Amino acid sequence: MRRTRPILVWGAMAAALVVPVALAASSPLLAWRDPVYIAAGFAGIAAMALLLVQPLLAGGVLPGLPLARARRIHRWTGIALVAVILFHVAALWITSPPDVIDALLFRSPTPFSAWGVIAMWAGLGAATLAAFRRKLGVPWRIWRGGHLGLAAVTIAGSVVHAMLIEGTMELLSKALLCGLVLVVSARTLADLVGSELRRHRRKRS
Repeated sequence: MRRTRPILVWGAMAAALVVPVALAASSPLLAWRDPVYIAAGFAGIAAMALLLVQPLLAGGVLPGLPLARARRIHRWTGIALVAVILFHVAALWITSPPDVIDALLFRSPTPFSAWGVIAMWAGLGAATLAAFRRKLGVPWRIWRGGHLGLAAVTIAGSVVHAMLIEGTMELLSKALLCGLVLVVSARTLADLVGSELRRHRRKRS
């Protein structure tokens, strides 16, 4: 059982990432979309996939991957997540600048736009805190609380954004991916906060 567990975990994660993309690629709606719009949509799907991977790496729960290495990869996937988000927005801008401006100014009539913008700014904020952690000079607990808080807003906003969109993603696979992102993120957040509280108690005792 111990030997098969890593295979099952990695296999389940791969399926959770690949299946929604494959089903979206087979959507008949793609026939009426231009290439830039399609690229923007798949960048959004890639962002959701990375949001599943990020907490798994931060928590160091992936089998066969030491915590120190997992967190180094976490930083690189964070950079990839920012790049994918910026590409998503830039491609949508090329498709329709007025729609992107309305979304950024929170005057878009589509509710999913506001959630996407909130998630975007929170994600960029979390990445900025990570990039300038040492230069900020704030205590570790405050920095970590800010980073985790912004990450939580990013995840929640992204899930609502994705679920409200009626697009190329197949509904069931999208719901399962979003559900996994929420469950994994909540578990990792609880574990990280719990470990921080235990460490603080040990220092006081």
